[in-house]
Amino acid sequence: MKKFKFGKVKIQRVDPAQIDDRLLLINLYFTQGLALFIGLIILFFQKRNPLTVLKFPQTPEFLYWGVGLAGCMLVIDLLLSKIVLEEALDDGGINTKLFQARPVWHIVLIAFVVSICEELLFRGAIQHGLGPYWTSILFAVIHIRYLKHWIPTGWVFASSYGLGFIYVQTGTLWAPIVCHFLIDLISGLAIKYRRET
Repeated sequence: MKKFKFGKVKIQRVDPAQIDDRLLLINLYFTQGLALFIGLIILFFQKRNPLTVLKFPQTPEFLYWGVGLAGCMLVIDLLLSKIVLEEALDDGGINTKLFQARPVWHIVLIAFVVSICEELLFRGAIQHGLGPYWTSILFAVIHIRYLKHWIPTGWVFASSYGLGFIYVQTGTLWAPIVCHFLIDLISGLAIKYRRET
């Protein structure tokens, strides 16, 4: 049996046009499953019950925070897209590849899965140990496709910090989950229905 050598693994930039849809979806769902798994492991070591962390709140106050922050973030995102050059906001075409030809039900599913998995990991588990600032640094770093441009990287950090803030204010993970879901859903639908100019 031949040994696998990690030293021979090379990481290189891939043009989104080279990635087929099946591979893109496998990557998306694999990374979200991994985020969920890591989040559950961290909660286990923190001696916290995931069902308690995900307990649905009794009052609708979390909705006001989640929907309100999502609205603010979408307005800021729209303003950025109007005043900043498109090249400065480029994510390498991944979002367009992911959402442009996707059926609406699948965009809803993706937004739901991503919001639950990422918020459980980042706000539910990591923020509990590191606080919102360092969690937001880590959140920006894992969104690697934005790192070559400082504006989207800064915006991902600020968005993450906002999600951490509303988690602290409401005491429920459902506020950032609702916000994250709405942002991903509306952004995905905007990409799907965007008219080329």
